[in-house]
Amino acid sequence: MSSQAETVEFQAEARQLLQLMVHSIYSNKDTFLRELISNASDALDKLRLASFRDKDLGVDISDPHIRLEPDVERRTLTVRDNGIGMSREEVVDLIGTIAKSGTAELLRELKQTQAGAAAQELIGQFGLGFYSSFMVADKVTLVTRRAGEETATRWESTGEGTYTIETIDKAPQGTAVTLHLKAADDEDSLHDYTRTGTLREIVKRYSDFISWPVRMDVQRTVTEGETTRTVTETETLNSMKALWARPKAEVGEDEYREFYKHISHDWADPLETIHMRAEGTFEYQALLFIPSHAPMDLFMRDAKRGVQLYVKRVFIMEDCEDLMPEYLRFVKGVVDAQDLSLNVSREILQKDRHIQMMRKRLVKRVLSTVKEMRDAEDDRYRTFWGQFGQAVKEGLVSDPDNQEAILEIASFDSTADAERQTTLRQYIERMKDDQENIYYLTGPSRSKVENSPHMEAFRDKGIEVLLLTDPVDEMWVDAVGEFDGKRFQSIAKGQVDLSEEDDAQEGTERAQQREDFADLLSWMGTTLQDDVKEVRLSSRLTSSPACIVGDAQDMTPTLEKMYRAMGQEVPRVKRILELNPDHPLVGEMRRAYQEHGADEGLTESAELVYGMALLAEGGEVREPARLVSLMANRLARAL
Repeated sequence: MSSQAETVEFQAEARQLLQLMVHSIYSNKDTFLRELISNASDALDKLRLASFRDKDLGVDISDPHIRLEPDVERRTLTVRDNGIGMSREEVVDLIGTIAKSGTAELLRELKQTQAGAAAQELIGQFGLGFYSSFMVADKVTLVTRRAGEETATRWESTGEGTYTIETIDKAPQGTAVTLHLKAADDEDSLHDYTRTGTLREIVKRYSDFISWPVRMDVQRTVTEGETTRTVTETETLNSMKALWARPKAEVGEDEYREFYKHISHDWADPLETIHMRAEGTFEYQALLFIPSHAPMDLFMRDAKRGVQLYVKRVFIMEDCEDLMPEYLRFVKGVVDAQDLSLNVSREILQKDRHIQMMRKRLVKRVLSTVKEMRDAEDDRYRTFWGQFGQAVKEGLVSDPDNQEAILEIASFDSTADAERQTTLRQYIERMKDDQENIYYLTGPSRSKVENSPHMEAFRDKGIEVLLLTDPVDEMWVDAVGEFDGKRFQSIAKGQVDLSEEDDAQEGTERAQQREDFADLLSWMGTTLQDDVKEVRLSSRLTSSPACIVGDAQDMTPTLEKMYRAMGQEVPRVKRILELNPDHPLVGEMRRAYQEHGADEGLTESAELVYGMALLAEGGEVREPARLVSLMANRLARAL
């Protein structure tokens, strides 16, 4: 007996998203059918996998299929499958709400996006295919029964603000989505989704490769002698040929693109396609795709990897983490192995040498493909690195075996060009003859790094500096150490001496300055000992009075913050205050110390110099109120 239907309000984000979709976000409404068929295909994959793992599930998998049931009189289209089905809780979670992180951000971007194509790309990142039904339907009814359960669930909505849901007794296993189509005069005659010809053409174009039969009853006129009659036949609309198993020469670019959209639920075309086959002692086929834009959950903890595992054309696992490292989690595709067991589990995969061999080869192929794009110097590489570069650089820390290959494809902002990034190879080609290090500076943004006092001497001497502004940059530079024999050197750590080695006069002058400032430096080191480990003269400053630097092996302040944000306690690192001996302020402090010794005014000056140096690099002052008070008092006395 059915339970009473319950009326429920959509989650606020889901309601807003529905309205955006209904009002012409998509330029091609035919794609709703691709999304529904794709969902049905996933349900059939999951049922077969569940039947392998649970022999007592008690489900019939003798004829898994998808059916299209158009009804001209009622003006409905039903997409039906006999797959895994859904429980009531799953219906509410997957359809009544949008249980994904970042939905609010998606909505903000959608509202700001005017172009239809850009909006499609944004919404494709969430794979919300079911919602596309409301582009063509005034009302959608869903009836589903999960495999192994006795009762079913009926869900219905007009896509406005609410939906109804109830438990019903009788329904076949699987899911049926019935679209109550919009009035015929609202549709182009070529997009009448009750016409068998229209449906046949859409399935052929978008879903021909689906590995399950997509069937539809069609009426045909049969003539026997002088008698003509109409018969109903069941027609399979798709070829069911796995693209990855076909030779490359037999697969068209359109087929690749539609297959990518099927497995990724992305509405944009892929940036690059990788079709590979390995034969010999261990055979497998792989069809991988590099997307053209990053998913919105790329840096979220619950982000899934996009490679599916098949064994002898049988779907095994949706997001096989062992086939692709985390730093390449954006890669989508299918890997079909010939020599694995159908009962393989995640635990077995982690130890299987064949899986490890496949992973190694797949990673090398992805990285070599990106290198080919980079060597071609085309816009595809710039798109790739702009979208995925930050994630790929994680591999410099986590994948030492491919560290060199990742460095070869990496690009970085640089002082050499404000518009275009540079590769490390290009940086080395531009290095000065006597330059031994690859210089870099990390920071939160290009503007802050470029305006750092640490840059002054490098700018004056025309020495190129890499500007590293991604959080991961703080970690990989220490882990990597060098590239092509050139050591990475932070211009904010350790001693930096840019003077000419053969300039004896300059060396003599610097030695004299160290002697002249020795007393002041010693006194300031003692005065500021709670904040700094040393005060010394600087060779990297030309116009600023002071800067803060770290010892060569010290952890940077940004890295300190990152560890603390992750809940790890790390000791506070004292850094070094460097003074510019040629700056008037520093010169006046030396004169005052020699003539009057250490008084309250000089102590305040030392605190101010340290505070200004900290602020100049974007750091945080421990006692902002005191610094402001000291500056206000000095300004008052100056006026």
